[in-house]
Amino acid sequence: MIRGVHGEKLVSVLNSDKLPVDEVERIEDAIKVYDDWIIELNEADGDSVTDLIFNMVELLNEYKRFIDLDLIFDSPNDFLHRQKGQLKLDNTVTEEFLPILAKKCIIKEFGSFNADIGAQTQTFSSAHFASSLSNSTIGGGMNIRTKDQDFAMSRRLYIKSSYDPEFDPNDTLNITTNIGYVLAELKTNLDKTMFQEASATAYDVKRAVSGAKYYLLCDYLDMTPISTATTEIDEVLILRKTRRIGSHIRRKFSTYAGRMELRDFYVEYLDSNPYSADIITRFIEHIFSQVIDEELIEESILDVGYF
Repeated sequence: MIRGVHGEKLVSVLNSDKLPVDEVERIEDAIKVYDDWIIELNEADGDSVTDLIFNMVELLNEYKRFIDLDLIFDSPNDFLHRQKGQLKLDNTVTEEFLPILAKKCIIKEFGSFNADIGAQTQTFSSAHFASSLSNSTIGGGMNIRTKDQDFAMSRRLYIKSSYDPEFDPNDTLNITTNIGYVLAELKTNLDKTMFQEASATAYDVKRAVSGAKYYLLCDYLDMTPISTATTEIDEVLILRKTRRIGSHIRRKFSTYAGRMELRDFYVEYLDSNPYSADIITRFIEHIFSQVIDEELIEESILDVGYF
C-alpha cells in the first residue's frame, strides 16, 4: 500500500532511533489500524454528497480518537505526547483525510475533475527575472518562487522563457510549477501568530493567482477571533467548533500519571467536540463553487439586478 503523509509519519516514527523499545509494538499496531482506515475511506460511499461526507467524517472521528487517545494520550511513556509537535502524528491526519474526501466528493458530484488535489510542495508564489542589459542570462534569468501548501487544488504549468522567438533549446529556460486555485493551511491549534502568517501567505497567493481562494482550517481555536475582512483569507473554519484546552490543564498531560488522572476529562472533551460534518461540508461547498464554471448571462443578470 502506498501511504500518504500521515502514514509516512507513522512509519518514520517506527524507524526512529529515539522511539522507546516498548512503543515499537504499539506503533506497528497503529500502522495496521491506519491501513484499515485508508481502505475504509476509499470504499466509503453514500446516496448523496451529504451522506458521503457524513460517513467519511465518522471514519475520521473514529480514527483520530484512536490516534489522540489510544496511541498518544494512553502511552505509558511520555515520548509520543511530548514530541507531538515534532513527530506530527496527530496533525497530519486531516492533511491526509481532506484530499481523499475532496476527490470522492468531486467525482460524485461532477463525475471527474482535471486537477491535482493534495498537499503540494511546489505551488507557484511569484516570479522574477535575475538579468540585466549587461547580463543576458538564459531565459532572462527567470526564477520561480514556490511555497508548500497543506491542501491544494492545483494544475501543473509548464513555462518557457527565452530571448529566441523560436525557443532554441540552448537559449531557453524550461520551468515546471503548479498553479494553486483552492489552497488551505491546516492547523491543530490556531493562535494569533499563525493567523498573521496565514494572512501574509494569502496575500502572496492572491497576488500570484487572481482567481485563487485561500482558507485557514484548524481543529481548535487558540486566539480571540479576528475578522478576515481586512485580510486575503477567504474564510477560517474551526473543524471541531471549540477552543483548545487551557494551558493550566494541558501542562498536566506531560506525564503519564497526569494523563491518567485527567483521562475521563480528556475523553469527554474529545467526544463532546468531534469533527463537524457541517463545517467540513462547508469547505467542500467552497470547493464546488470553484469547480463550477458559471458564465455570466446578460438576461439572468438583468432579471436579478446584480452580478
